[in-house]
Amino acid sequence: MCIERWIRIIAGSFILISLALAHWVSPWWLLFTAFVGLNLFQSGITRWCLMEDILRKLGVKERDTRQAG
Repeated sequence: MCIERWIRIIAGSFILISLALAHWVSPWWLLFTAFVGLNLFQSGITRWCLMEDILRKLGVKERDTRQAG
C-alpha cells in the first residue's frame, strides 16, 4: 500500500478509537478526535503531514504501482 492509503487508514482508526474511548472511558478523548481533524485540515492547506514523513522514514512507498483494472 502507498502512503496516502496508510494515512487514511491511520486517521480513520484514530478517530474511531478515540470516539470509542470517549464513549466508554472519558469524553476528554474527543480532544484527540479534534486533534486528528485539525491535522487533516492543516495538511490539506499546507500540503505537509507529519504522519507522511514518519511513514516515509519507515520505508512505505510513495505511490501504488499496480495498474487499475
